[in-house]
Amino acid sequence: MNSLTIGTCTLAWGERTYVMGILNLTPDSFSGDGLLSASETSFVNESAIREWDPAAVGELALAQARKFLTAGADILDIGGESTRPGSQPVPAGEEISRVLPAIRAIAAEFPAAVISIDTSKAEVADEAFRAGAHMLNDVWALRADLQLAALAARYKAAVVLMHNRSKPAHIEMNERIGKAYVGAEYQDLMEDVKRELMESVQIARQAGIPDDHILLDPGIGFGKTVQQNLELINHLAEIRLLGFPVVLGPSRKSFIGHTLDLPPDQRLEGTAAAVAVGITRGADVVRLHDVEQMVRVVRMTDALVRARQADSSRTSPTPGPT
Repeated sequence: MNSLTIGTCTLAWGERTYVMGILNLTPDSFSGDGLLSASETSFVNESAIREWDPAAVGELALAQARKFLTAGADILDIGGESTRPGSQPVPAGEEISRVLPAIRAIAAEFPAAVISIDTSKAEVADEAFRAGAHMLNDVWALRADLQLAALAARYKAAVVLMHNRSKPAHIEMNERIGKAYVGAEYQDLMEDVKRELMESVQIARQAGIPDDHILLDPGIGFGKTVQQNLELINHLAEIRLLGFPVVLGPSRKSFIGHTLDLPPDQRLEGTAAAVAVGITRGADVVRLHDVEQMVRVVRMTDALVRARQADSSRTSPTPGPT
């Protein structure tokens, strides 16, 4: 688990924490930051929404990508289907029409940028890889579409395998905080999550995806209670002991909202706390909405964590004569 080279970029695991910026090409993101949402006034282009103009959609995505990369993002994660609790599935064709203009525009202007496609559909991933994506972020860890693993292997793409036990029956509604998963039944949370992640690793291996192209995500917010999410972050080191880089995605999620009694647009500090603790527990990549602010949190936490590691690696001085 030394490094992963994607295009011209090398991610050297253990040297620092990498930031994955979220670009939601959706009208219904739980966090309210979907680029095609009428409520996202800082990026919205009404003609792009009304007419679905690919050039306008590409410009929206390019503007945010430029902002994220300038702030220090290492990976751009582009998705065209919301995974918020209770969201409706999007047909592959519609998902493709949302993400392709963004991927093409970003790949053309920033050829060295690492682009991830957030999808569970092989048809969408195929088009995304052709357009310039390098990485697959699958919230169903290669289990929803049985063709996805072989496709990722063919393109030599890196894959993020996320643990997920979400079911519609596990959703509750809170008027202030919004919809959230209340959790599935676990015999032993950490052992169950590790076992199921390794089952997806086996799917990847059998399809020909090498271990150094696999990253694991414990799936914060997906089929877990508030307490289970807190436990996962606190024990993230157990996931890393499986031998793969760990991706952590706590950004603006409902476990923060329930803990602090805050809606999604007021969860910046809670996200910062989750990111900082996650890094101390071994997170290699953090997936975030508020890139500019969180890059600062990541860099400061890295400085503290790496300083501690460097200090602990020093040999004790030899005692002088008494």
